[in-house]
Amino acid sequence: MILFELCGNTEQNPVYRELEVSNGNRQYDFLRSIVGAALAVDRAFLSNHIIKALNFQAITCLHTNAGEYRPCQVVVGNHRPPEHYRVEALMDDFVNMVNRDWEQSDPVALAALVLWRLNHIHPFINGNGRTARAACYFVLCVKAGGWLPGATILPELIRRDRAEYVDALRLVDESVTQGARDLSPLHELLSKLIREQLATQPAPADDQPD
Repeated sequence: MILFELCGNTEQNPVYRELEVSNGNRQYDFLRSIVGAALAVDRAFLSNHIIKALNFQAITCLHTNAGEYRPCQVVVGNHRPPEHYRVEALMDDFVNMVNRDWEQSDPVALAALVLWRLNHIHPFINGNGRTARAACYFVLCVKAGGWLPGATILPELIRRDRAEYVDALRLVDESVTQGARDLSPLHELLSKLIREQLATQPAPADDQPD
């Protein structure tokens, strides 16, 4: 069952939207579980398997190729991601880069790299933004040594401030075009949103809606 096709190739159908929300909830639970698992077994690294699993949780039964790298070219606004036949190798290089820099990079810098590079490669048919934000948070929490507290977590804050987020991605892309990658726009945005998250606390269990 692929709801995007069954709903007339639109993401606005109520049935599609309902499953999208359910998938988002499952992705959140899965993300929290793998952060805890990575820390429990002392395996602090990113992998293609983790990234694919996060995408699968986000778009399963919504789009084809859930949890698989895309088999075709895509265009995202004014950005033309790399050709599909390059994705596998680019993702291997990206994961190796993250793990090579793991120890010496600060958590926000590494999270910014993950967020930008996944959006730039755009390795999946759909759900790339959701996957990038989740992978970014996985790296941030594992680097920080635990799930960060807060009423609203970073992936949702990034989504809320979408215009600022897209502008930051564009500025990083432009810096790469000019020959020197500059992640500072994303680093500044993530730092601001992390401070906001940490300044809030979830409501007590008795005050939460059913």
